[in-house]
Amino acid sequence: MIPKADKSGLIGQGVPFERIRRITGYLAGTVERFNNAKRAEVRDRVKHGLTK
Repeated sequence: MIPKADKSGLIGQGVPFERIRRITGYLAGTVERFNNAKRAEVRDRVKHGLTK
């Protein structure tokens, strides 16, 4: 399937996107259903940023 561009030529413009993270082997958008141990793992993770 070939993605279609909008009038401005941008592909995916206006398409809602939810963040997905890999936490202890599971793909998850939110941590609402996680137990305290998994929530602590998310909280204690080292955040890596992109540098320019």
